Amino acid sequence: MRQIHVFMNKLIILLTALVVVSCAPKKPIAPPLKQAVAIHFDESIKPFYHGVASGDPLPDRVIIWTRVTPDDSVSAVPVKWEVAEDEKFSSIYQSDTTSASALRDYTVKVDVDALKPDHEYYYRFTALGKTSIVGRTKTAPVAAKDSLRFAVASCANWEFGYFSAYDKIADQPTLDAVLHLGDYIYEYGVGRYGDTTLGRFNIPPYEIVSLQDYRTRYSLYRLDKGLRRVHQQHPFITIWDDHEIANNSTVTGAQNHQPEEGDYQKRKAAAKQTYYEWMPIRESKELYRSFSFGPLADVIMLDERLAGRDPEITDINNPSLKSEERSMLGATQLQWFENALQSSKATWKLIGNQVIFSDVFIKDIYPKMERNLDSWDGFPSEKKKLVDFIRDNKIENIVITSGDTHASWAFEAAVDITKNYQPFAVEFGVTSISSGNLDERKPADTVKIMEQALLKRNPHIKYNNHRDHGYLLLTLYPNQTKAEWYFVETLKTPKSNQYLAKRFIVTKGSNRLKEQ
Repeated sequence: MRQIHVFMNKLIILLTALVVVSCAPKKPIAPPLKQAVAIHFDESIKPFYHGVASGDPLPDRVIIWTRVTPDDSVSAVPVKWEVAEDEKFSSIYQSDTTSASALRDYTVKVDVDALKPDHEYYYRFTALGKTSIVGRTKTAPVAAKDSLRFAVASCANWEFGYFSAYDKIADQPTLDAVLHLGDYIYEYGVGRYGDTTLGRFNIPPYEIVSLQDYRTRYSLYRLDKGLRRVHQQHPFITIWDDHEIANNSTVTGAQNHQPEEGDYQKRKAAAKQTYYEWMPIRESKELYRSFSFGPLADVIMLDERLAGRDPEITDINNPSLKSEERSMLGATQLQWFENALQSSKATWKLIGNQVIFSDVFIKDIYPKMERNLDSWDGFPSEKKKLVDFIRDNKIENIVITSGDTHASWAFEAAVDITKNYQPFAVEFGVTSISSGNLDERKPADTVKIMEQALLKRNPHIKYNNHRDHGYLLLTLYPNQTKAEWYFVETLKTPKSNQYLAKRFIVTKGSNRLKEQ
């Protein structure tokens, strides 16, 4: 049956391609998947349909990215890039040439160096006689700053709706970076997880497994205008979660990978290759890494999926759950993380973390689940080891950001949940850009009652919202950090209004949250 399903899905793609070709007979016939994605092309920005992007900002360098889409299959396309200090490019600061190679899916990535710290730059590309849209980026500071501003995002699903929250982040004044905590794409086929009444259908229409499948899915996502705009306006610092590969992925397997889908290691390798091709990120053996933003903040990004995570245990009564051998990060990353925390001289240690770190009792929302064992609650021994390390070394002013849950959270981070708990950090969870929240499955009033029950059971949780979509805005000052949750009114249109839903501050040295 599965073989028939795959065949029918591929037949749909072929028929879509034939329709597109018949409507435009003068254009060269391209592979079916390219033609299916081409339905979403904005011809006014040809051949740079996917816009531009930047990321991994350092004081003296930043990655700039684009993709060239040639009409015909060629081995490579010459590309010129330019960086300037003004949007009109009246004086070119740097320029050079490179190429968009078929071996890299015609993506282009340049690590531009010799830049000034804490400085805005503009960049563009030229290929096939056309010039791309202009991107804006920013380098990291070295000197002390009055403030730093970061947007935090997670979990965007094409079929659930337009990425209007990305569009609102793009409207924000200059950010030091957008921290993306994962689930940048989803791997599912049409109708498996989404709202297909909107007419936003996954391409390919089947679950992605191969290198070409992953490339096509990224190509589709990057054609959303909101996502294209936010990459154009701000530098990104990204980390993957599970859906960039398959649901609940680990080092050795995934919940959503079955034997008939082939070798998991090959699938994982294809997913990782595509991620590095399509994201504005420096490529290295490991994805976890850190960034200095001067004496005010260090940003530490963790890989909680592919660097060392052991297979998930789904039964809370399984004695192996509490084994000291079980690891979320792996021994090498754990040591690196502890060293990064201990050696940091910055006021704030801002952690990019995929899944919730704090202990959470969730039975009031999910009666059959006492804990979410896909989060850090599934690795209690390693979590306790990290908390003990933080306390023993008196490491202060840790701000953890977490994605994955499609919900907004404000924690006084604790693992000893009693009325007299002592937080060791604060943790802010960001809701989804568009992926399904709890109210997509239950009435909103019911969800509100469940949220209140969750707060009552977990005194260290000061805010919880399982209903709305949007992003988190963090502003770091020398004496406090401010967290603001912005939600959009709708996912059903490319543009949406937004509103400020909640604001908390944490004062330096306190680990306690105060609502404003």
